[in-house]
Amino acid sequence: MTDPRTFFTVLFEAAVAAADPAVVIRDFLPGRPKGRVVVVGAGKASVPMAAAFDAAWDGPLTGIIVTRHGQGGGRGGACGRIAVLEAAHPVPDEAGLEASARLFEAVRSLGPDDLVVALISGGGSALLPSPPPGMSLADEIAVNEALLASGAPISAMNTVRKHLSAIKGGRLALAAHPAKVVTLVVSDIPGDNPAFVASGPTVADGASRRDALAIVAEYGLALPDAAMRHLAMPAADAPLPDDPRLAGNTVHVIASAARSLEAAARAAVRHGVEAVILSDSIEGEARDVAGVHAAIAREIALRDRPFRKPVVLLSGGETTVTIRSRGSPGGGRGGRNGEFLLAFALAVDGHAGIHAFAADTDGIDGTGDNAGAFADGTSAGRMRAAGLDPRAALARNDAFAAFAALGDLFSPGPTGTNVNDLRAMLVR
Repeated sequence: MTDPRTFFTVLFEAAVAAADPAVVIRDFLPGRPKGRVVVVGAGKASVPMAAAFDAAWDGPLTGIIVTRHGQGGGRGGACGRIAVLEAAHPVPDEAGLEASARLFEAVRSLGPDDLVVALISGGGSALLPSPPPGMSLADEIAVNEALLASGAPISAMNTVRKHLSAIKGGRLALAAHPAKVVTLVVSDIPGDNPAFVASGPTVADGASRRDALAIVAEYGLALPDAAMRHLAMPAADAPLPDDPRLAGNTVHVIASAARSLEAAARAAVRHGVEAVILSDSIEGEARDVAGVHAAIAREIALRDRPFRKPVVLLSGGETTVTIRSRGSPGGGRGGRNGEFLLAFALAVDGHAGIHAFAADTDGIDGTGDNAGAFADGTSAGRMRAAGLDPRAALARNDAFAAFAALGDLFSPGPTGTNVNDLRAMLVR
């Protein structure tokens, strides 16, 4: 309680520990099949998921997973009996294209007595590029970049992605038919719909290509011509949940933002601070969400309502950032957690006793090497004293530089899991 940074770090570590695959995966092991067991997977948590599954499975298996460059020990690495490939995130690359082909190869030619175990976590959308006929990898990269800059929620982005892919939206599960598929998911999606995690390579949902076209129109997405031509064709239709080829497949969410927030709340109480979970599925523009969170914090600080201080407010989910600085001079660098905190700092400027923290549970916020940052009622003033204009930094999406100048970035390194963002506001 005497050091907010230490307190927030304790909460973050508790949240990450609650999503540790080594701890939770044993509760979701499938039954032994008569035939082969093939493990496939993709995402930021795929390496620890694969290591945990390999250690827990007492029968034969083969497998291959895909993780982000630098997190798999290099090409040719392995988690026990499961091979590890590396690819790029958040912008797909040729290595991801090869990895998608390797996953298809692993599940083809299986029979009804065989079992595929899919280990899926956030980040898999970028790690598994697989453009359909008529589209190139460059087209898929352009689609991904347009989506990331659009401000669309993750559910909308993944609806578009799955209709412009040969592997997403349940198509990898179709390739495994007639083998049964058990999917284990570490969810980074608000609401924990497993079909949206990594755009659901083994999980179908009911969204249609017409829904995808509506999202393109709503957010004014400038997609490549090849992508728009594909969306106009029936070939873009993804399998639906009632597709008979998916019958008998099962899905389990083994870790989620809700469970991690509950763990963080318990850690706060152990340290003598009452905790309130606002929501585990908050979406919207990061700076707008910050304004609402800051208003609640100010009300508590000034009037002891709706909660009495000292208290820590917790929230999860995934905010979005509409990039306003793209292509402009001085365009900034920073992820959604940094943008949230910079807007929060401006909204509580001068209010003593209000502290905030926001970080991505995978350890990386945006494209930087930090997970998030720390902020309080003095942050904006300290930025101005350092010669920075915090409002100008927010206007050019440059939260990273603003908090780096104060030494207030939070950089735990990759955590091996991903249940989206943890936000904590402490009112003392």
